[in-house]
Amino acid sequence: MKTLWLTCFACGLLGLGGCGGLSVERYRAEQPALDLARYFSGTIDGWGMFQDRSGAVIKRFHVVIEAHWEVRDGVDVGTLDENFSWSDGTTSRRVWTITRVDASRYVGRADDVVGEARGEAAGNALRWRYVLALPIDGRVWHVDFDDWMFLIDDRVMLNRSEMKKFGLHLGQVTLSFTRR
Repeated sequence: MKTLWLTCFACGLLGLGGCGGLSVERYRAEQPALDLARYFSGTIDGWGMFQDRSGAVIKRFHVVIEAHWEVRDGVDVGTLDENFSWSDGTTSRRVWTITRVDASRYVGRADDVVGEARGEAAGNALRWRYVLALPIDGRVWHVDFDDWMFLIDDRVMLNRSEMKKFGLHLGQVTLSFTRR
């Protein structure tokens, strides 16, 4: 009986982990079309919150992003310098370097991102996936992020990120960006 339960549990975890969900292609016809280099250029403000798996709001934050793009060796490369102010009075910073691979795909790096982030855009949407090294209670956890960003108009973008570890839902981040 114990072996049967363990087998069912393992299959359930594999099933959950395999739920990749929607493809960004679903949004190809949606307008306004998201041009990452155009939107993330200049100063952008963001307001957001982290909710744990029960839905309780654990932390709120404001982020100011200074962003610019340049062409390096014929390739578009963006720098997003993010400065966070958290509801508990702490601050943090993340600097992204984002490279356009082709018309719809991007890769990105930041000091607390494990390996390379991968993004794909279509229509008004961007799906951005990466592993973040998060310090929690004196330890560093590698947490899978599945970010979905949706351009609402020229100034506003909404972002929802699901956080997982070993395929299990840990929480989510909800964020609203506004270009200055």
